[in-house]
Amino acid sequence: MVDVLIKAFSFVFVIIIGYLLKQRGVLQRSDSIALSKIMMNITLPAAVITGFASFQFDHSLLILVALGLGCNLILMGVGYWIARKGPDDKKAFYMINSPGYNIGCFTLPYVQSFLGPAGIVATCLFDAGNSIICTGGSYVAASHATGRSAGLKSTIKRLFSSVPFDVYMLLLLAALCGLHLPSQITLISSTIGNANPFLAMLIIGMMLEININRAALANVFRVLVLRYSIASAFAVLFYYYTPLPLEIRQVLAVVVFSPLSSLAPLFTSRFSGMFASVSSFTNSLSVIISITIITTLLTLMQP
Repeated sequence: MVDVLIKAFSFVFVIIIGYLLKQRGVLQRSDSIALSKIMMNITLPAAVITGFASFQFDHSLLILVALGLGCNLILMGVGYWIARKGPDDKKAFYMINSPGYNIGCFTLPYVQSFLGPAGIVATCLFDAGNSIICTGGSYVAASHATGRSAGLKSTIKRLFSSVPFDVYMLLLLAALCGLHLPSQITLISSTIGNANPFLAMLIIGMMLEININRAALANVFRVLVLRYSIASAFAVLFYYYTPLPLEIRQVLAVVVFSPLSSLAPLFTSRFSGMFASVSSFTNSLSVIISITIITTLLTLMQP
């Protein structure tokens, strides 16, 4: 248990390092953009490749893709219902910020370190469904709900221009066809992928912003209560009432507590500059809350 707690604290410690380096001026928030590109295009795909190569794929796990999409649709629907009588910018804020999980940059490194190859594969499958909403699905839905036009073509293009998503799809296709990567490739990918947890946590620390917007606290509070109360219901449902292996149920109970997607403030800004800042603040708070919850859950799950 002590080793588990130390490992969990090491993640938090790296986030603190990233935040302090930014506050001291050693690193700039803009530096996180370059590091994010390295992570999204190199270390994260490498970690995914290693996970898939080390796991015996079960076709029944494809249900996780549907669960990832379904959880997002439920959150988006509830967000729309809460703001249905409000102005368009508020309606868009709730529809974009209620759904969407930051899995690749946040939760996957935790799973990679605590739950092994099976956890990585399950997380990637859930994230494949989640990505449909995160990369523009919520923006398209909010645009239609507020009477604006949104290009479905650009959303699809954004989805398939994501290297991690493309890797998910290629590895999933290979698994369905019974194909396996050579051990030489996985040896290389494991070396590169081992850097992913550290890099991801450092980036999160660098991007963390604690600027309290008192005027927006009511909306921030509602979105966070919505996300984490429904996440709690999802976690109980998936962990206790699904006929899946324990390690998969553990993953599902963890991923639903992932923080808000990092793309949410960008899509929110297309409707309202004011609500974009609210979205950024909500994002930062969700990271802090998710760190606490996920670290606690993973610690309790260890034998």
